[in-house]
Amino acid sequence: MSNEKMNEAANQEAVEETVAPEAEEIKEECSAEAELQPEAESAPEINVELTAMNDKYLRLYAEYDNFRKRSQKEREALYKDVKAEALKSFLPVYDNLLRALAQPTEDTAYAKGVEMIMAQFNSTMEKLGVERIESLGQSFDPAYHNAVMHVDDESKGENEIVEVFQEGFKMGEKVIRFAMVKVAN
Repeated sequence: MSNEKMNEAANQEAVEETVAPEAEEIKEECSAEAELQPEAESAPEINVELTAMNDKYLRLYAEYDNFRKRSQKEREALYKDVKAEALKSFLPVYDNLLRALAQPTEDTAYAKGVEMIMAQFNSTMEKLGVERIESLGQSFDPAYHNAVMHVDDESKGENEIVEVFQEGFKMGEKVIRFAMVKVAN
């Protein structure tokens, strides 16, 4: 026999010597309890107790499952709120880039650079799930727009947005910033 097999056999014997007396004790305890309670009388009581314990377990499991689902929803909502708040702090940068693009310049390299930065900014916002709220020419919707001016213009439709002062943004259905607009009629 090799040393490994001899060590394994010795370990097995040691485990058997330790476990065997404990197993005998448990067997004797079970036999003693079985002798104390006649089977005919204890079977219905055990079934009732087992049913009650099973019911208690199922209720506890359902409560835990509901707690887990509720916690997951709360975490997701909190993540979305924090993400929206962080993205909101970048919107003034967007506004300044729009102003820079609106300024006439003779330096084409400068204009091209600002356009590239704006394209990159829009791409990044899009990847993060942020959408621009379409406003110009649309019907006024208080869920997405903030009317700061009103003008009477017969050539425009009822509650039509004729000018956008500040772009609005949303992430999914959550509005990050309302569009600041001028409404006709």
